[in-house]
Amino acid sequence: MAGHKPWSTLQSKMSAERQRANAEAAERMEAEMVLAELRKYSGMTQKQLADILGVSQPTLSSQEHQDDMEISTLSRLIQAMGGQLELIVHMPKGDIRLTQFDTGQSAQPEAVR
Repeated sequence: MAGHKPWSTLQSKMSAERQRANAEAAERMEAEMVLAELRKYSGMTQKQLADILGVSQPTLSSQEHQDDMEISTLSRLIQAMGGQLELIVHMPKGDIRLTQFDTGQSAQPEAVR
């Protein structure tokens, strides 16, 4: 396409500071994803993930766009993508990792360092 340049060409013309700022912004964006983006990031289609979970593709689509869901459902989705869900509570005295929702774990909170 006329007028379009490869990202590498544009990036090579940026200052080191601008390149660093762009890399940091990309890292922040990767760290803040909704479920549909997380699924895409894992390299899976809705159909593939739905098949693993034993649900229909429309059901999975609905789950990906829910504003509220059970922790067990969220955990199952994350595990089907090859990940593990951890719940961290940020408290004034420090961060706490909740373990009561981990499979086979006790209900004791664990301090996060």
